[in-house]
Amino acid sequence: MTQSPPAQAAATSAPPAPPQVRPRNPAFSSGPCAKRPGWNLSALEGAALGRSHRSQVGKAKLSEAIERSRRLLRLPDSHRLGIVPGSDTGAFEMAMWSLLGARPVDMLAWESFGQDWVEDMRSQLRLKEARLFDAPYGALPRLDDVNFAHDVVFPWNGTTSGVCLPNADWIA
Repeated sequence: MTQSPPAQAAATSAPPAPPQVRPRNPAFSSGPCAKRPGWNLSALEGAALGRSHRSQVGKAKLSEAIERSRRLLRLPDSHRLGIVPGSDTGAFEMAMWSLLGARPVDMLAWESFGQDWVEDMRSQLRLKEARLFDAPYGALPRLDDVNFAHDVVFPWNGTTSGVCLPNADWIA
């Protein structure tokens, strides 16, 4: 297989220079919080870096985390515990499946996650008493008609479209 000219050029060019300005906090992390005091690279020994959660090593790490959490939380054997992604594909989907259905629901959608939730509500949950408030991708729907006697489902921050609710004043 041959490389395209841009890929060949990139492979032969020098790596970029390191940044000249360093973070003020030496415990800086790329995540949402700083590393703990005393953190160093040895903390990554035995980490499954670059491994899929489906690999044998990844499955073992998840199993260990689940069992340790079970003991810490003192969960009875009759309860199930799992680790899921924290966004649309995991925690929120589980909340929808666990919480919706006892009351009517108003679904608000203006970007891809909200649209996915609407689709799941229609095709999987098949909720009979559901109203949809949608808007074109990147715009907010009319919020004045939402009924807060219903369960209300919406993405606060539309990360795929860049649309974010300006405030919570519309919430009863």
